[in-house]
Amino acid sequence: MEAVSVTGPWTTLEVEVSGHVLVITLNRPDRLNALSPTMQGELRDVWRAFDADPSLRVAVLTGAGERAFCSGADVSTVSDTSRRRTSDYDKENLFTPIQAGVSKPTICAVNGVCAGAGLHFVSDADFAIAADTATFTDPHVNVGQVSALEPIGLSRRVPLGSVMRMVLLGRAERLPAARALEIGLVTEVVPAAQLRARALELAAAVAEGSPAAVAVSRQAIYESLSMPLHEGLRRGFVLLRAHADHHPDAQEGPQAFFERRAPRWTVGDEDGT
Repeated sequence: MEAVSVTGPWTTLEVEVSGHVLVITLNRPDRLNALSPTMQGELRDVWRAFDADPSLRVAVLTGAGERAFCSGADVSTVSDTSRRRTSDYDKENLFTPIQAGVSKPTICAVNGVCAGAGLHFVSDADFAIAADTATFTDPHVNVGQVSALEPIGLSRRVPLGSVMRMVLLGRAERLPAARALEIGLVTEVVPAAQLRARALELAAAVAEGSPAAVAVSRQAIYESLSMPLHEGLRRGFVLLRAHADHHPDAQEGPQAFFERRAPRWTVGDEDGT
C-alpha cells in the first residue's frame, strides 16, 4: 500500500500540523459534517498517516462550522443498497483511530451536534471535550437503523442506563454538554469560542510526555478492557517492567527532572526531542 501524507490532498477533511499535534477537521459543514464513504476512506488514510509519522504525537479531531461536529452517517448513502458492503467489521469500519489501529493519543473536540455515527469518534478517542453549545443524540432507530457500534463503545465509558436511553429514545433524547460532562461522555466543557485553543493546549501537554511511555500506557489500559482484573494487572506489570528495564526514556525522564531541563526523548523528531 502506497504511503499517504497527512497533508493529503483531502476533499472532506481539513488537516493541519501544529508542532507535534495533528488537527483533523471534518469538513462538510453544508452537510453538518455527515460521514460519507469518501470521508470514511480519507479518515482511514489520515489516521494511518498520522500513526506512521514519527514527528506527530497527538491528534485532535473536530468539525467545521458552528452547528455540528458530526451529524452521523450521510443518510443518502446509508439507504444506497447498490454500495458493495460486507459484514466484516475489520474491513468496513476503519474511520476512527481505534478502528484504524492508531497507537497514539487522540482527543475529540465536539463543537456542535454530535449524532449517530458521530458518537463513534467520542467513544474511540482517548478522551473528549465539548463546547458548551454541543449536544449529543443517537437517532438510529428513528431512521430505521440499528444502533450497535456506538453504544457498545460508549457503554465502557458511561453508565449503561444513559447509553440505553440514548439508543431507545432516539432523537427524543438529546444531551446538552453539561449532562454529557455529568455522565462522563466528555471530560470538560468550555465556551465554544475557546474549544479549539483548549483542545490544542491539552494536546500539547500530552505531547510533552515520553511517546514510548504514552504508547505503552495506552496499550496496557486498552488491553486490560478484555481481561479479568488480575490478568490485566499482571499484563500491565509486564509492560511497565519491560519499559523501565529496557527503554532509554525510563532513565532520561528522571535525569532530566533532577537536572531541571526538558527531557530528550528517544522517540519523536529526527533530533530526538
